[in-house]
Amino acid sequence: MNVERIRKDFPILQNRWMAYLDNAATSQKPRLVIDAINHFYQYQNFNVHRSVYTPAQQTTDAYENVRQKVADFIHADRAQDIIFTRGTTESLNMVASDFAMQHVHHGDEIVVSITEHHSNLLPWMRVAKANGAKLKYIPILDDGCLDLDAAKKLITSKTKIVALTAVSNVLGTINPIEIIGKLAHQNGAMYVVDAAQAAPSIPLDVQKFHPDFMAFSGHKMLGPTGIGVLYGTQHALKQMQLPELGGEMIEDVSTTDFSTKPIPWCFEAGTPNIAGVIGLGAAIDYLNQIGMDQIEKYCRNLAQYLADQLRKDKHVIVYGPKRRQSGIVSFNIRGLHAHDAATFLDLQHIYVRAGHHCAEPLVHCLGTEATLRASLYFYNNRNECDRLISSVKKMEMFFCHGH
Repeated sequence: MNVERIRKDFPILQNRWMAYLDNAATSQKPRLVIDAINHFYQYQNFNVHRSVYTPAQQTTDAYENVRQKVADFIHADRAQDIIFTRGTTESLNMVASDFAMQHVHHGDEIVVSITEHHSNLLPWMRVAKANGAKLKYIPILDDGCLDLDAAKKLITSKTKIVALTAVSNVLGTINPIEIIGKLAHQNGAMYVVDAAQAAPSIPLDVQKFHPDFMAFSGHKMLGPTGIGVLYGTQHALKQMQLPELGGEMIEDVSTTDFSTKPIPWCFEAGTPNIAGVIGLGAAIDYLNQIGMDQIEKYCRNLAQYLADQLRKDKHVIVYGPKRRQSGIVSFNIRGLHAHDAATFLDLQHIYVRAGHHCAEPLVHCLGTEATLRASLYFYNNRNECDRLISSVKKMEMFFCHGH
């Protein structure tokens, strides 16, 4: 993979002062995606699923073609398994509010992991509190990997929902989603996967781990903000209440009743984010052109290099497994708060995340209040990692160890 050639496809990366290492928050956009959105607004800006004139029909076809692209990207059975949303957070909240609220009852149990992003924790916490269910957490081992022995004990016949992130946005660990899916279904539970950090850099195949629902966001995988995906099996989607009623999700309306369009269109009331969908389609084209297997390998190897170099510094704590599994590396500098460290790096034009990363229970489990997080993508390179490592050493001299 020719990273230097790839970097030329991203206008923002032409700023050679900048080392952008916050890809878990959002990815940068290649010109292909930017041009696709511009082209839509310049030449295709017609509403979908409404008008019968030719340009509007062509825009509708382009919109629906992306639904098929998404289905192919995750190996779904059919395009009708794909619902477009605003992002992972909305997708997961839909499952919690419009499915779980109706199917989880007093005395039932919901199982999540301690590694969850708040978006895959708070909706289940609300369901548990509202319905009198119990929320249980799969712990992690010392290396940050999920404790499978504990999972086998926690997931029982009382479990109605198992919700699990595919990749930890703090530790970068890839959770055993296929094994956990089997445990969930063996016990009659519905299985929900948060793939927000997986979709950008790991091949996803729903035929292998059989989620009932899966969610991810476009903006983390080169696409625009405000567009996301909820995948669901037809069996699962048919059990969901409709989140909204209104334009274009209806088939017929009388003064006393209404009927809706079939799945998935009944879940997409109102004018959708057409430009976002078009941009997401272009992003998937770009990712497919490079190859998800290559992206996964590159991100993992680059993160391994960064983690290994950081671990050579006795003043640095690196969290998670020694063998990196994705492009995420969280760390701290002894004696220095993560926010102060991030501010120092900002002055060097090195952009990392500092805080609890919307995964506060996990960060507390690590014995800290905040970490620095460098999240690498396939357009990052060793030079950027070396700049970070060099700046960490300068920081130690400046703040902590200069005397």
